[in-house]
Amino acid sequence: MARRIAVEDSIAASLAVKLANVDVVAVYPITPQTHIVEELSRMVADGELDAEYVNVESEHSALSACIGASAVGARCFTSTAGQGLALMHEVLFVAAGNRFPIVMAVANRSLSPNLNIWGDQSDMMSSRDCGWIQIYAENAQEIFDMILSAFRIAEDERVLLPVAVNFDGFTATHVVEWLDLPEEEEVRRFLPPHRKAKYVLDPAKPITIGPIGFPEVQFELKTAWEKALVNSKKIIKEVWREFGEIFGRHYDVIEPYRVEDAEAAFILMGGTCGTCRAAVDRLREEGLKIGMLKLRLYRPFPKEEILEAIKNLKTLIVMDRHICLGGMGGPLYNDLKSLLYDAKLRLNLAGFIAGIGGRDIRIEDFRLMAEKALKGELPPEGFGLLSRGELV
Repeated sequence: MARRIAVEDSIAASLAVKLANVDVVAVYPITPQTHIVEELSRMVADGELDAEYVNVESEHSALSACIGASAVGARCFTSTAGQGLALMHEVLFVAAGNRFPIVMAVANRSLSPNLNIWGDQSDMMSSRDCGWIQIYAENAQEIFDMILSAFRIAEDERVLLPVAVNFDGFTATHVVEWLDLPEEEEVRRFLPPHRKAKYVLDPAKPITIGPIGFPEVQFELKTAWEKALVNSKKIIKEVWREFGEIFGRHYDVIEPYRVEDAEAAFILMGGTCGTCRAAVDRLREEGLKIGMLKLRLYRPFPKEEILEAIKNLKTLIVMDRHICLGGMGGPLYNDLKSLLYDAKLRLNLAGFIAGIGGRDIRIEDFRLMAEKALKGELPPEGFGLLSRGELV
């Protein structure tokens, strides 16, 4: 039986890792994710979590330590943000390409040039093609649930890929919200003790993992990796269905809000979805038939589910929290533009970039997005940069 508690969102992440009964936690502190690993350090020191807690000298080393531990069959967790994820960039490909089922929490933080510790999605979006499963959570409950389910997804022998659970820096990590915390017996029904993968490093049965990849094999390796990532969507949905049966909270790759009769809809990811719901309610009161699509799974990109969700819409309004510098707008906007083109679907697509560097995104900003999109008042590129209620 779950008990409801008030908890900082970062601690919700730590509680999920504790109940997952991990073997190894390799960490390096960086704002705004530090509370997660501080709490895990306390749990290990106090005997609440029987795990090897490895303090390392950098985020690059944190993920490298997880790779080594995962290679011998350990259940592993790490956490990072912003520049820390950027420093891991090289090793992200090693973890995913070698099929290590590592779980990582990413407290999304703005990247340089300035020392900005606030949240946007530029860190994970800059690594979006690293081959990891990428999930976006909105609040404490989702952070807990997504991290717990991430271990089950990653370790499924049909998947064997690392999972990054993303949530907003500060506006998620440093706020207190309610959390329905399940009993350990319930968690064990959903997430049994870790079983070693079929191929692990063992002196008794020597194998080689990650040797040099000559041109004769590299293409095939990348193709197998891509197929595994794309095919993981089916297993992700299976896991979330079982999660709902056990815990009573049901998740899918897309969460619609008031789209049944909508002619237009916002689509976005992460914590700003709460503000967007309030904006949708306000615009509905004013007679606008508008809804929201919350994208929970970003990689693998849920193409079929998106096309089904938008099939009756006339206008789709995309909100990104990252700029593809020198490109054509935000990453989600570009993904959707390609998807609509390939599907030959006629739909007014409008893209907006907002919340960069942690700047507030308000109800009035969503109102402006809707007005501009429905009137077709966008720059020639098809997307707009939104700042303090104005297009810039």
